[in-house]
Amino acid sequence: MTRIETVVLDMAGTTVTDDGVVLNAFERAWDRLRADEGAQRREEAIEHVIATMGQSKIEVFRGLGDEDSAQALNTAFEEAAAALVGDGAVAAIPGAEDAVRALRAEGRAVVLTTGFARPTADAVLRVLGWEDLADAVLTPADAGRGRPAPDLNLVAVLRTGASSVSALAVVGDTESDARGGVNAGAGLVAAVLTGQHASEQALRAAGAQHVLSSVAELPGLLAQLGR
Repeated sequence: MTRIETVVLDMAGTTVTDDGVVLNAFERAWDRLRADEGAQRREEAIEHVIATMGQSKIEVFRGLGDEDSAQALNTAFEEAAAALVGDGAVAAIPGAEDAVRALRAEGRAVVLTTGFARPTADAVLRVLGWEDLADAVLTPADAGRGRPAPDLNLVAVLRTGASSVSALAVVGDTESDARGGVNAGAGLVAAVLTGQHASEQALRAAGAQHVLSSVAELPGLLAQLGR
């Protein structure tokens, strides 16, 4: 089997515990801009955000209105998310940093990916002291489309010089993460249960070949598989 050369790891829910940052930031943004649409519409919007967890946030918000309202909501969301991150609402998943360092020590490239915009992603990295932890950090703006499109994963292959998509592993906590890995033709697609919104059954149905308790188990899985 092809050795895994590049590992793509999602951020919120996979390597970073967000303490509800995504939903809290969305609720703040919605209440700031669209509270006049009523309680039922608010609940429907929250359900939409949960159902599309892991996807590019601007694409998620396009499902809630026209382009202008989506852009406004995205701006308000990113401002709220940055404030929450600055207030300490994020932390590393236990064992995540050690896992990244172990993977890189084995000669593998590690790429962090996120549906956040670049300013929010960078704020998370600063809070955690992870500015130099991974080989690259990619946002939807760096790739073209967010998950479940394959773009983030394919750009990771190009950025790291992996020999093929068969040498790519994709790991995340949402169905969108798993589908993105499958759509990119990744040689290994794994999911973790540290997120808040997807069951093991749903993750497997979305294409995850392996489901782990956390990303801390990933180096061991690759060793077990001989990859």
